[in-house]
Amino acid sequence: MESGLDLAVCDKLLTTTRSVRLRFDMERPVEPEMIEQCLEVALQAPSQTNTQQWHFVVVTDPVKRAGLADIYRRSFESYWKASIEKSPEAFENPSKSVKRMIDSAEFLTANLQHVPVHVLFCSSGDLVNLPLFEQASAYGSIIPAAWSFMLAARARGIGCCWTTVHLMDAEAASDLLALPKNLTQAVLLPVAYYKGEDFKLAERLPLNDVLHWNGWQGERS
Repeated sequence: MESGLDLAVCDKLLTTTRSVRLRFDMERPVEPEMIEQCLEVALQAPSQTNTQQWHFVVVTDPVKRAGLADIYRRSFESYWKASIEKSPEAFENPSKSVKRMIDSAEFLTANLQHVPVHVLFCSSGDLVNLPLFEQASAYGSIIPAAWSFMLAARARGIGCCWTTVHLMDAEAASDLLALPKNLTQAVLLPVAYYKGEDFKLAERLPLNDVLHWNGWQGERS
């Protein structure tokens, strides 16, 4: 049965939507209407038993963006220091791809306050101490919503970057934004129009390296 969708367009959107950092246009405002259009798409994401326990906190105020950037920066510095101590050899002579990743991450850390919109995706309730089943159900609702937002943004020429580093000090972000105590932050997306041409496929492991049929050692039937 035909879906009626253009598979080439759909596959391109799904496979070339990247986390944008170096190509953010920091000077161009993002219209509130664009953010709301993307969130309308996000509202159609899967939701556990249709409970729709998501909340989207859009931050455009420069002072609050700077506050989030400070929290992010402190968390990143702590995370980066621990990463280097854990695997110093990985940072001594990094490959070109790793060096690009490091430069990109450090650029965002230094410039997050300049990204015109931050969108924080949250779920109702304190998920941290829930049983695995309940955690998976809750995160399985809010995370697809964030990904749907990224796809909708990309289709409109807007870039996002998937970030979770600030969650190392989620309480500080909660205080900054006066969030309810029974709310769990899941992902923060910096959002801006991107500069340059289209995006390419990312380097990934071959499918056969990670594909398992009918169990870990099973065979395709």
